[in-house]
Parts: sequence; C-alpha cells; structure tokens
Amino acid sequence: MKGIITILNRFLPPYKKYVVLSFLFNILTAILNVFSLATIIPILQVLFKVNNKVFEFIPWGAKDVSLIDIVLNNGNWYMSQLIATHGSSKTLMFLAIALVIITLFKTGNAYFGSYFTIPIRTGVVKDIRNKINDKILALHIGFFSEERKGDILARISGDVNEVENSVMSSLDMLFKNPILILIYLVTMIVLSWQLTLFVFAVLPIMGYVMGTVGKTLKRSSFEAQNKWGELMSQIEETLSGLRIIKAFNAENKISKRFYAGSDLFRKMSNRIARRQYLAHPMSEFLGTLTIAIVLWFGGSLILGGNGLIDAATFIYYLTIFYSIINPIKEFSRSAYAVQRGLASMERIDKILSAQNDILEPQHPQKLVFENQIHYNNVWFKYNKDWVLKGIDLKIEKGKTIALVGQSGSGKSTMTDLLSRFYDIQEGSIFIDNINIKDITLHDLRSKIGYVTQEAILFNDTFFNNIAFGKKNVSEEDVIQAAKVANAHDFIMATQYGYQTNIGDRGGKLSGGQRQRISIARAVLKNPEILILDEATSALDTDSEKLVQDALEKLMKNRTTIIIAHRLSTIKNADNIHVLKEGQIVESGDHNSLYLLNGYYTKLCNMQGDLN
Repeated sequence: MKGIITILNRFLPPYKKYVVLSFLFNILTAILNVFSLATIIPILQVLFKVNNKVFEFIPWGAKDVSLIDIVLNNGNWYMSQLIATHGSSKTLMFLAIALVIITLFKTGNAYFGSYFTIPIRTGVVKDIRNKINDKILALHIGFFSEERKGDILARISGDVNEVENSVMSSLDMLFKNPILILIYLVTMIVLSWQLTLFVFAVLPIMGYVMGTVGKTLKRSSFEAQNKWGELMSQIEETLSGLRIIKAFNAENKISKRFYAGSDLFRKMSNRIARRQYLAHPMSEFLGTLTIAIVLWFGGSLILGGNGLIDAATFIYYLTIFYSIINPIKEFSRSAYAVQRGLASMERIDKILSAQNDILEPQHPQKLVFENQIHYNNVWFKYNKDWVLKGIDLKIEKGKTIALVGQSGSGKSTMTDLLSRFYDIQEGSIFIDNINIKDITLHDLRSKIGYVTQEAILFNDTFFNNIAFGKKNVSEEDVIQAAKVANAHDFIMATQYGYQTNIGDRGGKLSGGQRQRISIARAVLKNPEILILDEATSALDTDSEKLVQDALEKLMKNRTTIIIAHRLSTIKNADNIHVLKEGQIVESGDHNSLYLLNGYYTKLCNMQGDLN
C-alpha cells in the first residue's frame, strides 16, 4: 500500500480534477447498481406471490422505527398498492421499466467514471517520459558511459507502460473497487448482519491465498525488465554496427546472442504471466466456493423457517454478494499490476534520481573572453586511474594550438573539461582569470564550437541541421555559412535544396558532406573558441581538401584547439603540445619539436617524414 501511495503522490497532483470526477461517478455507479439489483425482490415477489403480508404505510419521520425498516415497509406497501390498482402484470412491466432506467443511469455513470481516468493515464505517461527526456538532457555525459542506450530506451518505453498500468490499477484499488466493496458490504449488512458475519468468517481465507501467490511478483518483474533492457541494448548496437556486422559475416553470431537473450526473457515473462493469470481462476473458484457455502448456510436458515430472511431477499443478498466478488478479484489483479509497476519505477528512478555532478554556480560571473585560457595544475580521472596529471597550459586568444599524442593520452579529455562535460578533481581551468565553474554552462558553451571526427547530424533538413541550436536564423545566414563550409553547391544539387531531409545521422550524405554540414553549423554559431577533434581523419584525400579549406576559413581570427592523429594537418599551428600518458611532455611549433628528436619526432616518423 505504501508503494501505491508513493506512485499516486508523485504523478496525480496535476490531475486532481479528473480523480475527483472519476471518484464521484464511481460512487454513483455503485449506488445505482445496488438499486438496480434491488428490483429483484419485488419482481420475485410478484412472480411467485411469496409475500402475502398486509403492509401499512409508516410516516417517514416516525419515531421508534429505524429508517431501514421504514424504507423496506413502505416499499412493500407501495408495491402492494400497485398490484391492487394495476394488477400483477402491469406492476411487473413497471418494475422492468424501472430496472432498465436505473441500469441506463448506472452504465452511463460507469462510462464517465472510466472517461475521466483517460486524461490521468495519458497525462502520467506524458509526464514521466518528459521527465526522463529532460533528465537525459540535463545529466552529465559521464552518466551515460555507464548506462547502455538500449536499456534507457527500454525504460522510456516498456517501463513507463508498466508504470501507466500500475497507476491505473492504483486508481482502481483506491477509488473504484473499495467503493463498490464498501457499498455492497453495507447493503449486505442491512439485509442480514447475521449472514454477513458468517461471510466475514469465510472471506479472509480467500484473501490469504491470493496474497500468498503474489509475494514474489515484484522481484520477478524487476529481473524481467532488466532483461528487456539488455535486449533493447542489443538491438541498438545491431542498428549502429550493422555495417561492421555484415562486413565480418557476423549475422549468425549476433542472431544467436539475441535468440539466447530473447528466450531467457520469454521464460521470465512466462513465469510472471502464469502467476498473474492464476489470480483470476483462483479468485473465481474461491468466490464460487464461498457463495456455495453461504447458499447452503442461508438456505438452511430459510428452510428451517426461523424468519431470519425471506427467500426473495436472500436471492437479492446472494446477487449482491456475487457482485462483491468481482471488485475483490479486480483488487487482487490490481495488486499484481502495482507490483510490476513498482519494479519498473525502481528502474526509471535510477535515471530520475541520478545526481548531476555538473552544477551551475550560485553566483555566476559574466564571461568576456579577451586574453587567455589557462589549465592550472589539472588532474582528472574517470574511474580509478588518472587520465590527466598536473596539466599546466596557457592558450592565448586568437592562437591555434594542437594537442597530439597516442590514443588514451588525454587529448579529447582536455577539451571535454573545457566545456565542462566533466568536472576536474584537482586544479582548475580559467578563462581570463574566471574559473569556468563560476560561469553558467550556457554562457560557457555558447563561446565554444565543435567539429568532431564523427559529424553528429540529425534526421532533419539541411537547414535545421545547420541552424541547430540557434534561434531566429534567416535563410541568408544559413546559406552564407554553407558557402563558407563549401557545402552550398551539393546542398542545392539535392531535390529540395536546404529543405531536403538528410536521413538518420545524415545517412544520405558522404563522409565529407556530413563533415562540411558540421562545419557550416559551427560557422553559423560563430564561436570565440573552436575545437577541432580529428575533424579530417576519416576523410579521403579529395574530401579532406574541401573540408580543410572550410576549416581554414572557420579558424580565422578564432582561438582554435586542434586534436589530431594525422600530424600533417597541424604543421601550421602556433603551438603544438605533445601528450603522453596524461602529461604534456613537449611543446613548441612543428619545426622546433621535430628538431628535438624526441617523442614528437618519433610520432612524425611513424607517419612518414613531415619535416
């Protein structure tokens, strides 16, 4: 029950209006259902002429007579008057018409009770998915190095659906089924408190058995959802690496791996579903068993002639009791759904409750870049081992510097720290004597432009990819940026020009074209600090010339940090800093470093004589 309240407290407040309306219509439905079933008594009395007693009207305000006795007496008196005035046949017709009218109102209220739960269901799902999406955008990049993309997709799809079902089941558990059970129970007590007392002695057995069946469902559901996340991760990896899979003829290997995971998930789902489906037949059997016991007990009392309850009322009592069985069964089903939802909520909360280590400053300073960037004794590690060790580096405004070294030496990490994708553990980074931790992320990153080895493009038009992140951009500005990046001509050669969709991740374009769109995006941003991370390393010679020309235009009058493996691309840099195992071991221009005959010279010789 605590878990249910927790879920409802988190997600229902925006939809209180719909909850109240649904609650009211559910009450009306239950009351009208009792009245519609109550027509059974006079119908049976008229049909079988089982009531020959003479009734006198009792005033509604009469003292020393309970309201229930007055209602039952006056109802019987009114029925006898109808039979005396119109005859049994017409009275039966009147009762049938009353039954239809009451049922019409009852079903109408039942519809509106469900009608007002729909905005709750769709709203809760929307809110959770929006929160997950916002959290994904807000969390630092390091969080996702530990989480698989497919598992996150599974949480935003399958787990959210489980929580949706859990919320609806929680509403049924608190605002529908208990109302029906309570009103039916009160009616049963009014009809015969002795019989109801006997029922109370039998019903707990059914509840105990049902509770025993569902004890392990939450744990099983949690394990199954984790396995589903693994399968989604495999699919995401397959889509991303389809070219490599085919190139290495690894289709069978990938297929077998997926089959094994899918089969295990199927077995887990089977266990959960079998336990869940056991709830309905078990509750129906136990309910029928209970009714049979009540039928035997109550029937024995009537046949014994002790006057505890008459036959027609006993049939009505049994009908009410049978009606109470269904909400009890639904209550038990809801308990299963809630357990599954709670298991899914734990997985969703791993994202929603994740702490963002990259914090905004409480008293931010305005950044105006005029002089230099200063890495001051910077130490950084992702896990246990230090990736950067005591980096001291000054980058003058307007200069082009290059970071070179083998893979894993810390080149890309240095630029990631400048943009605060990660925060350093020791030391600090300053821009004009302002610690970057004292600058808002938006202000800091607005000064920095990126062109990476893998051009990150979106399934959208050329225009929107170039204008990405910019507001109120004119077509002229986009075209000018594309021209600077040597991209205008091939864009205009497409079917719809700048409004042509480039496909998923720019899949309709060549590598050089994708890179030039990425450069055009950086041109339009017009950043003061430009980071080029292996921007031409994956291109052929012809494409590299076009891209290199575009980059040279982009680099003019900017502070540029180049990360490069291909040393031929950084010969003209003002300063080259050589990294080895997280430390700067050599610095200078190309010629002076080459003449040192040190580590840089070794790197150059490995790629051919670049001197």
